[in-house]
Amino acid sequence: MIEKALQGDKKYWSWIAFLMAVIGVGFICYLRQLEYGLTTTGLSRDVTWGFYIAQFTFLVGVAASAVMVVLPYYLHSYKAFGKLTILGEFLAIPSVIMCMLFIFVDMGQPFRVLNVMLHPTPNSLMFWDMTVLGGYLLLNVLISRITLDAERKGMAPPHWIKPVIYLSIPWAISIHTVTAFLYSGLAARSFWMTAVLAPRFLASAFSAGPALLILLCFVIRRLTRFDAGKEPIQKLAVIVTYAMAVNVFLVLMELFTALYSGIPEHMHHFEYLFFGLEGHTKLVPWMWTSSILAVLSLVLLLVPKFRRNESILALACLVTVASLWIDKGLAMVVAGFIPSPLGAVTEYWPTWNEFFISLAVYAIGALGVTVFYKMTLTVREQLKSSDVKEALPAADLH
Repeated sequence: MIEKALQGDKKYWSWIAFLMAVIGVGFICYLRQLEYGLTTTGLSRDVTWGFYIAQFTFLVGVAASAVMVVLPYYLHSYKAFGKLTILGEFLAIPSVIMCMLFIFVDMGQPFRVLNVMLHPTPNSLMFWDMTVLGGYLLLNVLISRITLDAERKGMAPPHWIKPVIYLSIPWAISIHTVTAFLYSGLAARSFWMTAVLAPRFLASAFSAGPALLILLCFVIRRLTRFDAGKEPIQKLAVIVTYAMAVNVFLVLMELFTALYSGIPEHMHHFEYLFFGLEGHTKLVPWMWTSSILAVLSLVLLLVPKFRRNESILALACLVTVASLWIDKGLAMVVAGFIPSPLGAVTEYWPTWNEFFISLAVYAIGALGVTVFYKMTLTVREQLKSSDVKEALPAADLH
């Protein structure tokens, strides 16, 4: 079915060419990083995870969010999500690929990635993170391939695929849970060592991912004749609303625990994020922006009148994604290193080399989404046109 992605108008191929150009620039920057090492990044001895791992953390949530359309459709027979399930799965596949690519570029040297596979260490969370990510990628590739092929042939999917789909639901939860354990298992990092980190990760995933899916549905509706329908989009918006509310609640609980306890080791990280520490304030405007956007998203989502207006809903989803991208990505990852366990404050900021490499990884993800969605929409348009042709003779008889 890949040949269907090779059919498109001038705008389609211009978009593909733009993405390929961005990937090319990023690849040149990666070759520079490969030659000079991670000195081309803003990382240091005190801050060893930065922009790359921040994007990995955010995108794991986007990948896991596919379960929010798969679970209601297959477990609860909510047929309104029928048009969205394949779109959710085809969003998950590029998201997992981007996660793996961000880990790959963060390793510095490609052969270091092989150490996880050639020398597996079951007591290492990195080993389990690689296992759940790889497994989730294979599950989504298999499910989307079989279901789309069955749809193209006008047949019901084979019965054996149902258990695989059911398996993908807890697997989706596991990829974000294990990622949270990577952070919360580090005893020397008090900012991450909290029992609510995994639930917070899941809540943010189930708000950012579906919000992004809603935005993609709006874009597809504008650019093509495919319409996912108002009902499923509104139901998905309700999921985003509840998940975002839970996420904000969990963040507030962490703030209360850290500030009310008065323990300096817990307070300093939040002080750095919101007010700066020892004159270092690089993340302060970003954190306040994230907080304001979070409040705005809740206002727009919690009021039914606003949520039912699709223009306002699009704005609310965009604001939700932006807020969580700042909070869960750069802010949460970097603040875990500042201050260090010894009290040193070493600020981090991504370099242009990091930025262009990250942009290239996102371009690869966008290329994947474009190709997969093009295949899906072409198949559905062909099925729709064939249904119309079959209905024409019957209509002529009347």
